[in-house]
Amino acid sequence: MKKTPLYNLHIDYGAKLIDFAGFLMPIQYEGVSLEHNCVKKNVGVFDVSHMGQFIISGKKSDSFLQSVLSNDISILKPGQAQYNCLPNEIGGIVDDLILYKLDIDKYMLVVNASNIQKNLVFLNNRNNNIVNIDDLSDEYSLISVQGPNSSNVLEKLFKLELVNLKYYCFINHKDLIISNTGYTGCGGYEIYCKNDDAVSLWNDIFEVGSEFDIKPIGLAARDTLRLEMGFCLYGNELNDEISPIEAGLSWITKTNKVFTSSSIFTKQKEVGVTKKLIGFEMLDKAIPRNGYNIYSSEKKKIGIVTSGTMSPSLKKGIGLGYVKSNFSNLDTQIYIEIRRNMKRALIVKTPFK
Repeated sequence: MKKTPLYNLHIDYGAKLIDFAGFLMPIQYEGVSLEHNCVKKNVGVFDVSHMGQFIISGKKSDSFLQSVLSNDISILKPGQAQYNCLPNEIGGIVDDLILYKLDIDKYMLVVNASNIQKNLVFLNNRNNNIVNIDDLSDEYSLISVQGPNSSNVLEKLFKLELVNLKYYCFINHKDLIISNTGYTGCGGYEIYCKNDDAVSLWNDIFEVGSEFDIKPIGLAARDTLRLEMGFCLYGNELNDEISPIEAGLSWITKTNKVFTSSSIFTKQKEVGVTKKLIGFEMLDKAIPRNGYNIYSSEKKKIGIVTSGTMSPSLKKGIGLGYVKSNFSNLDTQIYIEIRRNMKRALIVKTPFK
């Protein structure tokens, strides 16, 4: 099993470690609710160095990426990033990712750890020596500093006015890429560094952040934070058989260009889809989980839960799931089958409030 360069620090902090996409990763340190609220109200630090990084370069980088990604990359300027997905030939999703425009004809794709090899095979099969594709996943670490006090910590550390860095924009600072991105909905930054610099960067962040009571945060709280925002997780809400239109990602699926499965998505936008991703909150006291069945008010099966938890912020069960499109309207009452009991829930708008 792989370990990130920060593994020994996690041991020192007393982290509970689990196998995540082939890496030994910290799932929690002091407790999920405490860590969740630390990020929500203050500032916390995640090790997400298991994520993959590809560098795409060459004179035809723009046209190549336009042909394989769902979003319109022509609007990007160097220093800007973009949420995107990599569709397959049947209208499913190979992966969701963030694209960084590093320079003219040079991009970085940040992909999910579980999909690194799958992405690489997919891109190489479509390349035909058009561009250079370099997998640097084993060379770089990624530290995510999230929460309302994240800018105070990092501005003090780097002596930069990061508060003025716009969302989904980034800067190069020495050997670092500092990006105004994250997966928590709480504001913050993601910092890409070489593996050899990861431990010292982590320690510097905590030394400067001590006055803000900064804490290390595990992947469990990262999941509850993203779920409260209604963000999709690959393997749960997204996979090779679910289209971005079904997943509520029409906004990153631009049909004014030709790319893999674009004709499928154009048709889905025109005529609709048979299932849709919905957010729901429990009306009864219960916690929904991945794989639980969803039923209509007439107790007919209409879908399945893809993610669910007890919300640390709202103190009630929340979840995401796919249901038949004619049952997807807001304020529709549904039932979640939990250990053979039917528990009432309500379809609501995300982010959850």
